Amino acid sequence: MLQSLAGSSCVRLVERHRSAWCFGLLVLGYLLYLVFGAVVFSSVELPYEDLLRQELRKLKRRFLEDHECLSEPQLEQFLGRVLEASNYGVSVLSNASGNWNWDFTSALFFASTVLSTTGYGHTVPLSDGGKAFCIIYSVIGIPFTLLFLTAVVQRITVHVTRRPVLYFHIRWGFSKQMVAIVHAVVLGFVTVSCFFFIPAAVFSVLEDDWNFLESFYFCFISLSTIGLGDYVPGEGYNQKFRELYKIGITCYLLLGLIAMLVVLETFCELHELKKFRKMFYVKKDKDEDQVHIVEHDQLSFSSITDQAASVKEEQKQSEPFVAAQVSAFADGSASH
Repeated sequence: MLQSLAGSSCVRLVERHRSAWCFGLLVLGYLLYLVFGAVVFSSVELPYEDLLRQELRKLKRRFLEDHECLSEPQLEQFLGRVLEASNYGVSVLSNASGNWNWDFTSALFFASTVLSTTGYGHTVPLSDGGKAFCIIYSVIGIPFTLLFLTAVVQRITVHVTRRPVLYFHIRWGFSKQMVAIVHAVVLGFVTVSCFFFIPAAVFSVLEDDWNFLESFYFCFISLSTIGLGDYVPGEGYNQKFRELYKIGITCYLLLGLIAMLVVLETFCELHELKKFRKMFYVKKDKDEDQVHIVEHDQLSFSSITDQAASVKEEQKQSEPFVAAQVSAFADGSASH
């Protein structure tokens, strides 16, 4: 008897705080996923980093042996300056791109990566004025970009997602949830094909040292706004039609970001995902709902009474005028 009472009380306790338990499990799962990613990346990339470090040590030692007139501090000073310039997008190699990093098309590409929060990091402001302007430009531009993308995605979602689902539901009598799931899957497949696979094939042809996997990797990193910056198109040696190529990449990133947001919005509107998300949200108490309802009723009642009072005042103001007209008409008829 006591065990059954204890079990029922535990069940009631869990049901009462179900949202908190689900949120705690969500936080724990996210932390475990972070640790899992760190373990995998470390185990995969650490051996390659060790091999690269050993190779660089051998090259440095061999270079100093072949050039005895050069000391190691001088070499390190030169290499440090070269690496610092490379971080700013400037290279001293003879086969590096001879184009400027801050011409109009490159600056337009940089502005698009800043506003979309992609931020490849291959080109950064060099001057203090440029850094200050980048801060001000981002503070204003990023919320402006979010507003622009929200408005565009909302309009596209109405025509691409909601109306087709409603049409098939009303016209053919299919289940709305099933139609929404099929539509989301089809839309996701079309988006992945048009903005990942096809552009990856194009980049693998236009970029000399990119294969298909690297091109697909660039598309995913860019459209997901991760922007690691290890692969940036249009930076090769003697790139043909570089200005037009940069403008095309800018348009591709903007359209691809909009398409990704439309797909995410479509999936977020699925009934199953909405129900799943509500498991982790804070549920409103009934008392709060009742308070909101009472406040809404009081506000509505007060607005109605105000309207009635204003109508009465208008009638009172108009009554003397009407009485005067009636009396004047009666006097006129009597005299007549």
